[in-house]
Amino acid sequence: MRTEVAEDVQVHRSRYVRWGICGLLFFATTINYVDRQVLSILKPTLQAEFGWREIDYSWIVVAFQLAYAMMMPLAGRLIDRIGTRLGYALAVIVWSVAAISHGFARSATQFIIARFALGAGEAANFPAAVRTVANWFPQEERSFATGIFNSGSNVGVIVAALLVPLITNYMGWQAAFFITGALGFLWVVPWLLGVKGDEGSAPRSSASEPVAYRELLADRGSWAFIIGKFVTDPVWWFYLFWIPGFLNRTYSVDLTSMGPPLIAVYLAADVGSIFGGWLHKGLVARGWNATAARKTAMLICGLSATPVMLLLWVETLWPAVALIGLAAAAHQGWSANLFTLVSDTFPKRTVGSVVGLGGLAGGVSGMLISPVVGYWLDWSNGWYQPIFFVAGTAYLVAFALIFSLSWRPRIA
Repeated sequence: MRTEVAEDVQVHRSRYVRWGICGLLFFATTINYVDRQVLSILKPTLQAEFGWREIDYSWIVVAFQLAYAMMMPLAGRLIDRIGTRLGYALAVIVWSVAAISHGFARSATQFIIARFALGAGEAANFPAAVRTVANWFPQEERSFATGIFNSGSNVGVIVAALLVPLITNYMGWQAAFFITGALGFLWVVPWLLGVKGDEGSAPRSSASEPVAYRELLADRGSWAFIIGKFVTDPVWWFYLFWIPGFLNRTYSVDLTSMGPPLIAVYLAADVGSIFGGWLHKGLVARGWNATAARKTAMLICGLSATPVMLLLWVETLWPAVALIGLAAAAHQGWSANLFTLVSDTFPKRTVGSVVGLGGLAGGVSGMLISPVVGYWLDWSNGWYQPIFFVAGTAYLVAFALIFSLSWRPRIA
């Protein structure tokens, strides 16, 4: 009897600990997106001060994406080698210092350098978070846990939309970078104190060395994730970096009134992230097999992204915000399931590396798209509608490509 009680207490404690860790992943992702979003919110302010054209801004965006893409495989490999506890803390410190450095920039070149450093540090966030979920959660809970921490990306944009205009109006744009950049240092302390190991209640694998990349690239599961990231990540980059400028140019939304539309968009994205993660879990709980549940969840998200193409005919602000919010929700639900493909398919010791490969693909495609968007908007005098048409179709294209590879989950 005492043994049974002790086991029940241990199970309860394990659940408490792992959901507490999920909360820390959520806050880290929130801070990650606060730091990367400050620049896009300040875009109209900085363009007025420094005289940037759209293409100038696009190259600053590319600097972030280039570093993010280059560092993804290295960050994933580092996380697999040294563990999530130390690796995650190191990454947050690096990107926090880089975020603060934006406040000292006085030219496009200096912003490019600061942005490159930020991308290099932030590249470790998702490999570390997805690996942590794989370490601490059973398979049936991973999509939901991923959806929860992934929703921090939307909360980060909301927090930035609230804080940045307020700080800028009272203290200047430099202070916006200084204050938001310091948030990461507040996270590192509870992470190091609260996470005592890397494996949760699961035994550590005897095969601790990461698998060679050539073996990972020979696996269809890797290519399913890589293709999914390559096709759909540029859409999210576009939403993050260009939506504030789109609202400003198309609907005359200035810095002081930018908050409510962005908050609405990313609250919707929060709902999409959590719902998308829960959807797979709910279908499995109702007797669906894992493959059918994953396909259905991703197809629903992909279809939900298509109405953003209707922006071609929208002339007022809030209907446009509603369509963009639905598209952002669809992306985040899609993303929660796409990340979980990796932990469904691969052993824990390779999760960081595979996520890094997919992050590289998504970063490269986003980096290629950004100057195209910049040149297009300069040439077309701000005609955004064709870009939204591409954004609305990307997920269904990715869905068809992913499951043409006959992907199936294999590893619990």
